[in-house]
Amino acid sequence: MRDIDVSLYLVTDRGMLNNLSLTELVKSAVDNGATAVQLREKECSTREFIQLALDLKKILDPENIPLIINDRVDVALAAHTSGVHLGQNDMPVSMARKLLGDEKVIGLSVETEKDLDNVDALDVDYLGVSPIFKTPTKRDTMDEWGLEGLKLVAGKTDYKLVAIGGINRDNAGEVLQHGAEGIAVVSAICAAEKPGKAAAELREIVDSVRQDEVKTNIDSNNQWMVGREQSHPGEFAGNR
Repeated sequence: MRDIDVSLYLVTDRGMLNNLSLTELVKSAVDNGATAVQLREKECSTREFIQLALDLKKILDPENIPLIINDRVDVALAAHTSGVHLGQNDMPVSMARKLLGDEKVIGLSVETEKDLDNVDALDVDYLGVSPIFKTPTKRDTMDEWGLEGLKLVAGKTDYKLVAIGGINRDNAGEVLQHGAEGIAVVSAICAAEKPGKAAAELREIVDSVRQDEVKTNIDSNNQWMVGREQSHPGEFAGNR
């Protein structure tokens, strides 16, 4: 597995949950449109981390939803998950790829323009552009990219871009319109009173933006054909 649908990418934070277990929250999000899940745990033991991953796999595997492990290649290997997401200070991508093999997904965070240097030479599957906006869940990052920064990154790489940091239903549409393939959210779902409803609203925004993009492309192609026919009528004479 190397292809991953990052349209609506849930990143977990157990500290934000409102009267739900982690498995209940993830199931609710997936049932309402989440396309990928990243298990992020900064404080639990390795054994607990592996068990959490195994518990989530029971929910996600039947739905063909990828489970990505934040930082910990060892946990991804032990639980046989879909892959890992690495930060700039985590295991080097080349080493992670050697350990994980060619079939696993590897995502990489980019937080500054310098992080983009030689990034296209790395064997990763998507870039996490972080943070787009200020957020309390990303305290160890540089200044936020903003929408124009996201657009800049999109112009410098062909990788799929996943935007994360301060994204919610009020700004998700704009984020997607500035070059992101998908949105990664933490508090917008984990801290929501009704996580399923929050996921469904975000997925609706994602789908709406994608439909608008398809319509725009079709309209552009039609306009090109009309212009071409008007300027080169002989090309189309045989098709009438």
